[in-house]
Amino acid sequence: MITTPLTLDLVRGGAELEPIEHGSRLRLHRLPLPYRSREADAQLTMVERQPSGIHLRFRTTATAIVLRLHATRVSYRGLERARGQVDVLVDDVLVQRRPLEAGDALELDLSTGDATPRPGEDDVVTVGALAPAEKTVEIWLPHNEQVDLVSLDSDAPLAPIDDPRPVWVHHGSSISHGSNAAAPTEIWPVVAARAAGVQLRNLGFGGSAMVDPFLARVIRDQDADLISVKLGINVVNADAMRARAFVPAVHGFLDTIREGHPDTPLLVVSPIHSGIHEKTPGPGAFDPDSLRDGAARFVATGSAAEVARGALTLEVVRDLLAGVVAARADDPALHYLDGLSLYGADDAVAHPLPDGLHPDTETHRLIGERFAAAAFAAGAPLGR
Repeated sequence: MITTPLTLDLVRGGAELEPIEHGSRLRLHRLPLPYRSREADAQLTMVERQPSGIHLRFRTTATAIVLRLHATRVSYRGLERARGQVDVLVDDVLVQRRPLEAGDALELDLSTGDATPRPGEDDVVTVGALAPAEKTVEIWLPHNEQVDLVSLDSDAPLAPIDDPRPVWVHHGSSISHGSNAAAPTEIWPVVAARAAGVQLRNLGFGGSAMVDPFLARVIRDQDADLISVKLGINVVNADAMRARAFVPAVHGFLDTIREGHPDTPLLVVSPIHSGIHEKTPGPGAFDPDSLRDGAARFVATGSAAEVARGALTLEVVRDLLAGVVAARADDPALHYLDGLSLYGADDAVAHPLPDGLHPDTETHRLIGERFAAAAFAAGAPLGR
């Protein structure tokens, strides 16, 4: 077998590969230094290491490929959570979906806050019985577990591919990160990117789309042909801002992006429908009754009376984001997309959000297909 060095021309969609354990592993990061060590809180530090959108991509005649990786997952005592999966595509066709079985775990007790580490072994993903003809292979890494790469072996050389497709940089919340989707190619940004024929750089971070200035600087400094930012749900369910702070924060966020991308098509996307926060501000919280039943659902704990004093709901956020874009009418490459066109109140009847916030796999696909049509079609904001 041939061992292929793991480098960023082979591992696509991330920011850095950090050598750890004397170089025996490479830790995947979606945020570059110094931001992840200086400005990321514990939540963002955790989720930026989850390789949503990151995949290996190469040309090869190999008939057998072996990827060794080491995963770390967060689990919750008393709650069942599906493991992350590895998707293997050959010439853009899914040929294997393999759930992780090993790795480390950090088990959290939501009632006490205690965290118990549980160490584990490497996962070995074997892709066999491939045709000996030259082909493009993509190995999509789990979007919902932290991953360190250990080694990549094959029975023929693996060559990186020059990729002429436009680079789409997208920033959003856990919904963009892929929460509740079953597999890495089932999250809505990947569904949209594959449908549109673009390269995805996914900056969707669970619980962390807070209009942070440093995230705007990350986007500013990225190579990008197309940019979208999906803002609002985390600000609402964290009760992080009032309207007076939110509007100038979004203007500043867009100003910073424009410093590096003055003419790049830029799409502002408002939140999808979530019944718990449409008219009720945050903070959001776990529903204690659902936890007692071994499930996890979210509830809004704010007061609708606070809206008059500037508290944010999803209805308010959509109006404010539309107003921000309208106020920047001198920027012809800036556009607005109402998140209700991706998933609205009628969709919530046919495709209810299982936990009140996050779409399931089928709904991720629905959102991704609608986004591809609304954003990437000819004549659309990000269309070519």
